[in-house]
Amino acid sequence: MAAASKSVPAASSSDALIRAAGVKVTRGRVRVLDVLQAARQPLCHGEIEALLGGDGAAAPDRVTLYRILDSLVACGLALKATDTRGVFRFSAPSARREHTGHVHFRCTDCGAVFCLEAAPPPPPKLPRGFRLAEVELDVRGTCRACCARVPTRR
Repeated sequence: MAAASKSVPAASSSDALIRAAGVKVTRGRVRVLDVLQAARQPLCHGEIEALLGGDGAAAPDRVTLYRILDSLVACGLALKATDTRGVFRFSAPSARREHTGHVHFRCTDCGAVFCLEAAPPPPPKLPRGFRLAEVELDVRGTCRACCARVPTRR
């Protein structure tokens, strides 16, 4: 009888990115980075936790997830920003590159971020000796879902 061969899963792009960043490749880091890369908008801790628990495998506990996120931020594989409610949101750096050249709408009620099909205004003229590195423009208000939950008063 022939010995059964074990199939080894192919390394994902997340594996390679983590390895290239010089940190240990763990299942948790790979899963979290996969979630961040697939996300269409920055995610908070709870959203990441829910997505990890929804794939059939157990989600890491809250503290472990925070540690994984912090390690991905520290090695440059994740970005961490605070939304209008003071909640940390995480995204993959590639998402950052895809999110330049247009305006973002941030819901002040739920914290969600939406890409608007509007070009940002030209950057301001800087004084002599200054060098522009980045311009971000966020428009803030209430998203459609939050508006539907709370009708406007007349």
